[in-house]
Amino acid sequence: MKRVQSAVTPEELYADANALAPDYGRFRVAERLLLTGHSHQAWPDRGFEGQERAWLDAAAFLDEKWERAYERADRVRDGFARLVAGAKSREIALGASTHDLVVRFLSALPLGERRRLVTTDGEFHTLRRQLSRLEEEGMEVVRVASHPAASAGLRVAEAVDDRTAAAFVSAVFFKTAHIAGGLGEAARACRERGALFLVDAYHALDAVPFSLEGLEDAYVVGGGYKYCQLGEGNAFLRFPEDCRLRPVVTGWFAEFGALSGAGGGDRVTYPKGPGRFAGSTYDPTSHYRAAEVFAYFEERGLTPSLLREVSRHQVELLARGFDALDVAPDLVDRDRDVPLERVGGFLTLASPRAAELVHLLRERGVRTDQRADRLRLGPAPYLSDGQLRDALTAMEESVRALEAAL
Repeated sequence: MKRVQSAVTPEELYADANALAPDYGRFRVAERLLLTGHSHQAWPDRGFEGQERAWLDAAAFLDEKWERAYERADRVRDGFARLVAGAKSREIALGASTHDLVVRFLSALPLGERRRLVTTDGEFHTLRRQLSRLEEEGMEVVRVASHPAASAGLRVAEAVDDRTAAAFVSAVFFKTAHIAGGLGEAARACRERGALFLVDAYHALDAVPFSLEGLEDAYVVGGGYKYCQLGEGNAFLRFPEDCRLRPVVTGWFAEFGALSGAGGGDRVTYPKGPGRFAGSTYDPTSHYRAAEVFAYFEERGLTPSLLREVSRHQVELLARGFDALDVAPDLVDRDRDVPLERVGGFLTLASPRAAELVHLLRERGVRTDQRADRLRLGPAPYLSDGQLRDALTAMEESVRALEAAL
């Protein structure tokens, strides 16, 4: 079984023969212009080995496969802990999706006494939809503006009061890629008011380094479907080590291990550590795959700091290249008020014809997507600078085609 050991440098990734591209042969990244990195990056071939091993272990060991599956889960916890600076593996609970984990978190809140939740108007659908549904059931949901992102946390802090059960905010907003500021102030306000604070770091992990400094008592959710390249089924909730929450939505896997919090009688007990947020029987294939991908990233030296350097280079190349096209701003434009160092792992372009641009770009071999009137260009470390320039050429051709049709 081939193993890649050498770390890469940023320069090796910018070159026409991108040093990582051969490791992604099954996704054919050298042959395709995949600007879908904000949503679904390609998976390294190493992940296929993990997926295959999961099947083989099930066939060979039947129910005894679980010992091996739990070992992979521990590796996944270690991997996520490395991406959240200051976190410990024992503070990482795993789930199939951030929604699963957010629902368990919400179910542990004292919503009978504190019926107010604070968030922003720029949250991903996991929170947007779930909080809207709770609002229909009588919860008060306060949504502060996510723009400008640099002060979003300050607005959250101002909205938190003694009636607030929890506040929720993204580290990087999924529509714009703008990095949220003021998270420490939001955490402090929650601490002072007796509310909990949850940060959605999904669009930060492996694109923008994320630290618990100032957020030591915060809860953090994220996952591996995007920049981590882990595929589906790999999400996590980081919780403070002194967490004593008792989720109402709880599965029988939470009965494993040493139990704490027994109150006598028929009171449901919870284990210390990640099991507090456990569900029940799950498909461990995702953890086999993720464990291999985390190992691959380590071998290749794909640290959060290196990936941030590469991401900034690629986003700036796309931004400057787009500016040079000099297209009509009423047709497609970008927000130049936010400096590029405050932008995450993708470039957002605003266009009333965004859906048509996605189609025209795809006809020219460039895969990307849009959310409403926002076209999102998501580079990835396995793409060379030459490929990004080719994508810009396709962008120019697509915009000119729209102009000609007016």
